[in-house]
Amino acid sequence: MADDLNSMYHVRGQVKWFDPVKGFGFVVSDEGGPDILLHVNVLRNFGQSSVADGAGIEVVTHRTDRGVQAVEIVSITPPAREEVPVLTDFAALDLDVIHNAPLEPARVKWFDKSKGFGFANVFGRPEDVFLHIEVLRQSGLADLQPGEALAMRVIDGKRGRMAAEVMAWEMAVSATDS
Repeated sequence: MADDLNSMYHVRGQVKWFDPVKGFGFVVSDEGGPDILLHVNVLRNFGQSSVADGAGIEVVTHRTDRGVQAVEIVSITPPAREEVPVLTDFAALDLDVIHNAPLEPARVKWFDKSKGFGFANVFGRPEDVFLHIEVLRQSGLADLQPGEALAMRVIDGKRGRMAAEVMAWEMAVSATDS
């Protein structure tokens, strides 16, 4: 396969796993073949610092003498989910209310994956917005870094303002442009 070295390929698949602490993970192609290395820098170039296991992903790859690597992300789709609320705070809400809430620009204040939660600040608003790990997973993210730009659908929950959906800022901008 020497003639395949340095050739670029457009691949669709799923995130097998991604560890933001290690800075890499792997993608499995829908067509089969070897696992594809996904480096955190490629993910950051797409505007995210993490991606959830099982998320759909479309990447541009190239084969090197060390294996197949993603060099660009074209799109990421959150993992398939049931249309049921992930938190009891959402149980009494109509899902249309959540889906129709406006996207609000925000920045991560802090997030602790081991605790399963964190907080963000919506631009122009003084109060913190609670971020739960299950909402991140449902939104296709696995972790967040302080200062990371987000777009969130926020609801007033039993314990205050909380994120019901989270997107990397670049994803939200491209979603509203189309």
